[in-house]
Amino acid sequence: MFYAPASGGVRTYLDAKHRRLTGRADIRHSLLIPGPSLSEENGVYRVPAPALPFGNGYRFPLRLAPWCNVLRDLQPDLIEVGDPYLTAWAALGARRQLDVPVIGFYHSDLPLLVSNRMGNWFTPNVEAYVSKLYGNFDRVLAPSKVMADKLRRLGVREVHVQRLGVDLEMFNPARRDPGLRAELGIPADAHLLIFAGRGSKEKNIPVLLECMKHLGPDYHLLLVGSNMPANVPGNVTVINHFCPIHEVARLMASADALLHAGNQETFGLVILEAMASGIPVVAVDAGAFKEFVNEEGGLRCPPNDAGAMAETVRQLFQKDPAAWGRRARAYTEREFAWDTVVNGLLGHYRAVQGSYGMPAVVHG
Repeated sequence: MFYAPASGGVRTYLDAKHRRLTGRADIRHSLLIPGPSLSEENGVYRVPAPALPFGNGYRFPLRLAPWCNVLRDLQPDLIEVGDPYLTAWAALGARRQLDVPVIGFYHSDLPLLVSNRMGNWFTPNVEAYVSKLYGNFDRVLAPSKVMADKLRRLGVREVHVQRLGVDLEMFNPARRDPGLRAELGIPADAHLLIFAGRGSKEKNIPVLLECMKHLGPDYHLLLVGSNMPANVPGNVTVINHFCPIHEVARLMASADALLHAGNQETFGLVILEAMASGIPVVAVDAGAFKEFVNEEGGLRCPPNDAGAMAETVRQLFQKDPAAWGRRARAYTEREFAWDTVVNGLLGHYRAVQGSYGMPAVVHG
């Protein structure tokens, strides 16, 4: 259900995987996502699910039968589950019918999401649910070590870290637009910072705004995405709507650095997109950023501390941010190309198929 018109990292992962696996002669890859009615196009199956009110295009499956029926008709050799709700149970039901392995990809920290929105009262129940569900899969993938460790603490076994990747062609320094500062109405010599994503609570946008007050007029922040605040300091510009990926790539490559105050990120794909665009990052020393933001790609600062973030930004610009951006690009090329990620996925697929006594070639 994380797949929607304006969704972020999970959809990016699913689309990237589908493109690469569909192009291989030895693999048939199908993507099942919620939709208004049953349809199929280029291996993407839309399965009926009602729209969430005020959900920005997200849909929440409520009936098992449509998902079970499509899975049964497809006769896959392997199923990968992308969310922890009804579709996960449909996949486990299909495993019993088809006798095929099922992998669960733990994209989102469900207990943390629930506690952020409903308080800690529900945390023990949600943790028990996660433990039960993910304990049923043949293998569990997590996008970062911090997420894998959380699952292991809940008693889930067979947990493996599988990083996500970045589109190195789309997010590329070549997309830099020298006219962006004039377009935004800011001085040509201003240090242009950017954040792109949803303006949700866990992104800690208020910390970014307070940071900009500390930095003053020599620095300018561009906030890009839906649900962004309207009341911002004078050195902040807001594009308060979902932007197509090519526009985000242009804005990213045209900035000098990315700022990210989110301290609960399970991966943080926008960090990789910035590095691939040839700009360094300043992110908080929390969550998955501890694993991905290093001296090759930028600097980390204490979480929830706007003053410390501002000082870290100044440190970045005291050095050579352009050279840092070139190192960041090389880092993503080496570590996070989608082809590398998909090859890692195929390794996981083959491993669980081998445990079922199936041929090593993946057709699922």
